Amino acid sequence: MRLDKSSSATNRHSRYQLAGRVLGEARIRNRCTSEGGSNCPILIEGKRDRLALQKMGFTGEIEQVYRGWDQPRLVAYLFEKYGKKNSVDQGPAIIVLMDWDRTGGRLQRNICDRLEAFGTTIDEKTRMELARAMKPEGRTVESMKSHADMLRPYIDAIDPDGIAEES
Repeated sequence: MRLDKSSSATNRHSRYQLAGRVLGEARIRNRCTSEGGSNCPILIEGKRDRLALQKMGFTGEIEQVYRGWDQPRLVAYLFEKYGKKNSVDQGPAIIVLMDWDRTGGRLQRNICDRLEAFGTTIDEKTRMELARAMKPEGRTVESMKSHADMLRPYIDAIDPDGIAEES
């Protein structure tokens, strides 16, 4: 059974709306406390993921897995810097946002297992919901960059304080 274009567009609208809600909530938590956020870092894989998040208006701490460190050193650093839970909102200490492909899933599980062994609380819900919403468009955080202009209105509806002023 083939879907007509209007039903496909409605489906995309629903998925973008879900992704926008999830990203808006994450952007609020990520923003520094002086700007009304919770100063919650986001852990991503690499530089291109950072660029995608920045294009969607993220301004807070973004930590990268691929920085030349082995996983034990990275996990120890994250635990020492961010602790067991977020000191501002008492929620998860870190949003872990690896790609939603097989490699990203393994990396997510390994890092989360190691952080949880220290007692660190992790937000994995953001990744799971983004994977569900954005899988047809791509399986990576980086791939969201090409959809940023379409996602921004949905993100900004959840987080209007994160709207950057036009220069």
